[in-house]
This record gives sequence, C-alpha cells and structure tokens, in this order.
Amino acid sequence: MKIVEIKVLKGPNYWSVRRTKLIQMKLDLEEMEQRPTNSIEGFRERLEKMFPTMIEHRCSVGARGGFFQRVEEGTWMGHVIEHIALEIQTLAGMDVGFGRTRTANEKEGVYYVCFTYMEEDAGVYAAKASVRIAESLTNGTEYNLDEDIQKLREIREDTRLGPSTGCIVEEAAKRNIPYIRLNKQSLVQLGYGVYQKRIRATIASTTSNIAVDIACDKEETKMLLEAAEIPVPRGTVIRTEAGLDEAISKFGYPLVIKPIDGNHGKGNTTNITTREQAQKAFEAAKSYSRSVIVERFITGYDFRCLVINNKFICAALRTPASVVGDGEHNIQWLINETNKDPRRGYGHEKVLTQITVDQFTQKMLDDAKITLETIPEKGERVLLKPTANLSTGGTSTDVTDEVHPANVFMFERIAKIIGLDICGIDVMATDLRTPVSENGGAILEVNAAPGFRMHIEPAEGLPRNVAEPVIDMLFPKGSVGRIPIIAVTGTNGKTTTTRLTAHIAKSAGKKVGYTTSDGVYIQNQLMMKGDCTGPISSTFVLKDPTVDFAVLECARGGILKSGLAFQNCDVGIVTNVAADHIGLGGIYTVEQMAKVKAVVPETVFPHGYAILNAEDDLVYAMKNDLKCNIALFSMDENNPRIKTHCAAGGLASVYENGYVTIMKGTWKIRVMAAKDIPLTYEGKAMHNIANCLPAVLATYLYRDISIDDIKLGLQTFMPGEALTPGRLNFFNFKNITFLADFAHNPHGLKLLCDFVSKLDYKTKVGVISGTGDRRDEDIMELGEISARYFDQIIIRCDKNLRGRTADEIIGLLKDGINKVNPHVPTMVIANENEALEYIYANQVPGALYTIMCDVVAGALDKIKELKAREEKEQ
Repeated sequence: MKIVEIKVLKGPNYWSVRRTKLIQMKLDLEEMEQRPTNSIEGFRERLEKMFPTMIEHRCSVGARGGFFQRVEEGTWMGHVIEHIALEIQTLAGMDVGFGRTRTANEKEGVYYVCFTYMEEDAGVYAAKASVRIAESLTNGTEYNLDEDIQKLREIREDTRLGPSTGCIVEEAAKRNIPYIRLNKQSLVQLGYGVYQKRIRATIASTTSNIAVDIACDKEETKMLLEAAEIPVPRGTVIRTEAGLDEAISKFGYPLVIKPIDGNHGKGNTTNITTREQAQKAFEAAKSYSRSVIVERFITGYDFRCLVINNKFICAALRTPASVVGDGEHNIQWLINETNKDPRRGYGHEKVLTQITVDQFTQKMLDDAKITLETIPEKGERVLLKPTANLSTGGTSTDVTDEVHPANVFMFERIAKIIGLDICGIDVMATDLRTPVSENGGAILEVNAAPGFRMHIEPAEGLPRNVAEPVIDMLFPKGSVGRIPIIAVTGTNGKTTTTRLTAHIAKSAGKKVGYTTSDGVYIQNQLMMKGDCTGPISSTFVLKDPTVDFAVLECARGGILKSGLAFQNCDVGIVTNVAADHIGLGGIYTVEQMAKVKAVVPETVFPHGYAILNAEDDLVYAMKNDLKCNIALFSMDENNPRIKTHCAAGGLASVYENGYVTIMKGTWKIRVMAAKDIPLTYEGKAMHNIANCLPAVLATYLYRDISIDDIKLGLQTFMPGEALTPGRLNFFNFKNITFLADFAHNPHGLKLLCDFVSKLDYKTKVGVISGTGDRRDEDIMELGEISARYFDQIIIRCDKNLRGRTADEIIGLLKDGINKVNPHVPTMVIANENEALEYIYANQVPGALYTIMCDVVAGALDKIKELKAREEKEQ
C-alpha cells in the first residue's frame, strides 16, 4: 500500500460542513485491492487482539461490534485504516469518531480515507501509523502499538491549547463566537475584524500591561499590598550571600526563597530551616532572577483564589504531589500505585497529571534525608514537589463556598490594587472560612495569567466554569464578535461579483476586506497579490482589526485543499457551475463540482441567505439541502422558478425591461437601468448584468445599506484595470484596441465572445490559449468557440503548461477551430509577450484584439508598455 498524499482540512469541506477538522488521505491499496479482510487468514483475530476497544465501533451495521462484523464479512483495507486512525487517536486521549472511505474514481484500488482529528499533527501521524499497523496486521508481524500511542500523546501535548486557553476557546465556541489560533502556542483571536479580542493563556487583550508588569515583580506587588493593609509575609530582596545572612538574622527560620520575577513556582523553595538549605535555595532562585526574595515562611494551607473582572469567582485548596505511606512499600512503589489512578494521565490528558520523579523530587527527598527506596510509616505523607502545581502531579479541592465574605472583599480589592482583570491570588492560611487578616495567613503572590485547570477540573469539589466570566467580560451580553461575511463561489463571475459587492458595501461606509483571484484588499488597498481565493486569504481578512465587513471569493481549489476559513457566513452566493477544472482534485463530473460549490451556501447561518442562480439547474438544486433562507436571481423575470419563488413571498433579483430589479414577493424595486451601470458597457455586457444581480441582492439584505447606497456603488464602479483587472479591460491605441480578459474556460469565453459580438469593430482577432490541466474536450471547445466569433485567431501558450506540452495544447485548439471553421486565419505565437509584440508591429487598422489572459498582471503590464511606446513614438 502507498500513501499518495495527505491533506489537512481545517474548515467546512467537500466531505462534511459540520465536521470541519478532517484528514484526507489518498491511498493506493495496490495489490491489497484484491485482498478483502475475509481473505486474510487470522486478520480479524489479530485486529481484535490489538484493538479490543474497537468493539464500540458500530460502523454501517449500527450496532456494537458492527465494525468487527464488517471485517468478518469482508471489507477493504482503506476502510480498516480509517477505523485504526480513529481508534489510535482515541486511545491517545483524543476522542474522535467520524470517518469516510470512498473510491477516488481515478484507478482501481485508489481511495480517499477521511477521518476526524483534534490536533493537526496528531491526525497526520495517525494517518501514516494506521497504514503501518494495517500492513503489520495483514502480514502477522509484531508491532509496538504503545510506541505510537505515546507518540500521539506527546504530539497532542506539544500542539494542543493548554487547559486554561482551551476552556476559554470552548466557552466562546458555545456562544458561536469564532476563533483563530494565531500561533502554535496559546495566542488566540476571539471574534473577527474590528470586534476581535485576543487571549494568550489567561491574559486578555483587555488586561493592563502595567498590571502584568507589577504582578511579575513580586517585591513591587508586596509593597503595594502592604501599603494597602493587605497581610503579606515579612521579607526583603537580596542579591548576595551577605544579604542572605542578614535576612536569616532578621527574620529567622522557617523561610521561603524565590526569584523576584519567577512564575509557576520555578526557583521557589519553601520551609527552609537551615543555612545549608538556604544556600541551595538562594542558588536555585538566582538561576531565574538576579534579585531574590527572602520571606518568613507562613504555615498553613496553599489556596488559589480567582478574581475576574473585579469579581471573586472561586477558590481552590492546592496540595503538592505526594504519597501516603502504608508501612509496607517504598516511595517508588507508592508513586507507581498513585499513578494507576484512572484520573491521572499524561500531561493535561485527564483531571490529574501523573507524578514523575525529577530534580525537584530528588531535592525534596535529599532534604528529608530519604530515598525512593525508603518505606514511610503508615499514614505518613511524603511531599514530592515543592509547589502545588497540577502539571507536576498536585491536586486541587474546590473551597469556593467556604470563603468568608471578608476574604471575598479582600480578594476583589487586591485585583483592583494591582489592576488585573484576570487575577490569581495565592494565599497561605489555616483556612478561608475565617478572615485571613485574623487567622495569621498572608497573601503570597498575585498572578497574571493564572491557571484555570485547578478550578475547571478539581480532584474534589465542584468544578467551576471560570471561562464564562472571561467571555462575559470580553463580549458583553448580545455581542458575538462577528462581522458580516458574504461568501461568493461559482465557476465564472466570482471575482467581478465579489469586487462589486465589496464596492457597494464601501459606498455605504463599510470598512471592507475582500479576497479575489488577483489579490487581497483591505479598504481597497492591495495587501497580497496573486490568486487569493483560498482559506489563508480569507483568514487574512478576518484577522484584520480594521475590517468591519468581509466579502470573500471562495474557489474550488481552496475548498478541496483545506476547506473554508470560516464556519458560517451571513450570505452565500453561487453564480453558476460549469465544466471547468473537471478531472482535478478528485472531481470528475460537473455534479461533483456542484457539491464542492455547495459547501459555501451550506455554511450560511439559518437566519442568513443563500443567493442562487435560478437559471442553473445544479445551482438551483442546492436549495433542497439548505437550512437557511433562499433568494434567487435570473436574467429572465419570467423564469418559472423566479415566479414560483416570488409568488410565495420570496426575494429575488432579475433583469427586466432593461432594469436591474429587486423582487420582494410580487413587488418590484427597480434599482437602476442596466445601460446606466458602467460595468455593463451600456448594457452590452450581459454577463456583467448577471454579475450585478447577486451583488445588488446581497447588499440589499443588510438594513444599513440603502437602495441609494447600492445605486451609488453601481454608478461609481468603473470597469478597468483598477477595479476589475483582467475583466473586460480596454486599451485604446491609435489604430487598434486591446481587450484583455481572464476568460479561461468555455463558459467564460462564450460570455466574453457574446459581448464582443455586440461591439462595432471592422476586424475581431482572438488571442487564445488552453489550460494544460483541463480535459481534451474542454481545450477543443475553446477552439470551437473562437472559430465561431473571431475573424482571425492567434494561438499562444500559458507560462505554466500544467502537465502538457505546448504542441499538445496547440493541437487540441486547432482541432476545435478546424471542426467549426477550418478557413479562419490562424497562427501560433507561443509566448504571450511575443504575440503582443507581433500585434503591435502588424496592426490591422480598426481591429479589436481580444486576449485571454494567463497571468493578468503580466499581460496588462505588457499592453501598458506598448501603449507608452506608441505615445513616445508619436
């Protein structure tokens, strides 16, 4: 078996709009295509022995053990690999369950194996490992499954959001607030555009920088609290051993020594009772900070109290990792037994973390003059870590309901004194049921970015949803952090529709970000150049903090490669579906292509609108699977689908009696005469009238965009290389005219030629090309269309031949030309620039030269160069 390719789908996609995180593995079974599972001796038994938990896989049988039944009856290895990939992720603590295996329709034995993942890198690893495991099971060889499971756990811990950030993101997602992970660590954007907020762990974009700076300086924090009559331990800051001796003399034992700007307990040593311990603690703290705090050690219990948005939320009792002796077994045995607790796992996998023996553990044992072989007395507690962090095996107990009102007041006051909107307060006291100021306790530290895990998953007591008040603070009631999103897809007309829609929104005062096949624009400023119709470009717009309205062109390639960048949009436009890109990316029929395009309207919110072309059977049929409102557009107001839809009170836009008109039920709102819209070239460019219809309808759906705004947008959208590069761009020379257009498929070329046929030129010359990765019949059809419309033809070749030779493409174009009109004068100039130079040098007076652009910017630059040359020569 051979893995052909692996794609990571991160958003709504061809396989599933709801299950957005999918691995798509293209797998060639090779000789295994002829060996279903029931023909492999002992396969079922070996599979069940390695994965007994697969008994829960119901599969298409729909019952427990259903997958094993399928294996017994005989199924193909791609299906088995799908289930293995899901199971090994689940065994590694990532609960996933959706999968699909379908033939690639390419050649016998090639399949798409798709399955969900939680962490991208883990999903890719699972894909590769599942193939190795299947081969081992087939051959009956030994396989170390534990190694794969452990590796997946490590990948998960290295790449996943931590529990604190993760719970905030989950709470946001529950409220339908979108998020974007901004790096591989814990920086996350919540919301889109101008409404976005950011979090890094539990520091928010609303958190005061000066407050974080104060909290990170333990001595400054202590000074501010002491000045406000908050109980804090007596102590001082030192830098030298002489200072250490002075501190010991002044405060006596027991002591705490810690770095002045440390965090998470790093470099901290507690309950120091000897000069030797103090020296070691001083050196440990100095490794983290030049200055070191020496404080009187406060006896009692370690509590963490959480204040969010100046309101007390919860409190937890923290206990360092420890074991309790039974009088029979040594410390190492007790650690091993403790780690067998099913609540303990690797990293943040479960409620508790497994206890590991590290340098801190060894130091504590050394200080206590014991070893891992020591047998503690029955009931004796042996501490194994100096701090109570859950990530090192500590435990937490929720004590929120026990906190005295005086302590609640003090905690909220502390948060305001330091200025933290998310504030963790470390308290050492006998309890929190009595005021800390009365029970001899003290505030040890104030923490920016406090960990949430101890509160959301306490070992004992009530879990607290501490993410809720964070989201309440960042997104007050009624706010979901979203900007309007209009998504545009289809075979032809996408870019013009996108640009016009964005321009109308801009005319209404919106700060628009939009993506097109020639670049990404933020408020009409070009930010990225090239084909920007995929999820990376959409994400670029949604991340921009100046954008309050997004119009996103979403092409086939991006949907198939990675899925959409957004989970939902407000309006989804489908212009049309034609036979372009057939045979690429596993799409072999125009019906399959329609399914790709349908991903966009399927993401529309239930309250939003899918705007569909009523004249296109495949597009119109999409409405049957949608759960949103439907609006239609057509160049014919008498289209039966339009009439039926509007009779039922539906919304539509049509071309009627020379007007671009909105239909609200049976009422008409005539927006503008088509001939007065510059984009239509006095009504001659019928395909641009068609592009106006969904743009007008989409913007009309927004209450704060008026008909006057729409009219202004239509009037001021001037076709040309500035606003519509590569779309009907005219360049007038002294004796000839160039018309540059990005038409690159039969459907688009036919629309272009229909427009050209209405123009009054003596001679019409077509400069045509074919795209190498299209079907033979598609390339030939370009030749056929050209032969019907042009008086002369020049064949050129694209810079990127996409898997064919120039001779192949030229031959197919000639076949198409000869099929229709073998007498049309035809010549071949393979290089586009050379073809343009030839035209300039051999001008036919009064001729229109229509150029199918390959690289739009390159063609336009060359034409402008020739124009400048002509002006210089005059």
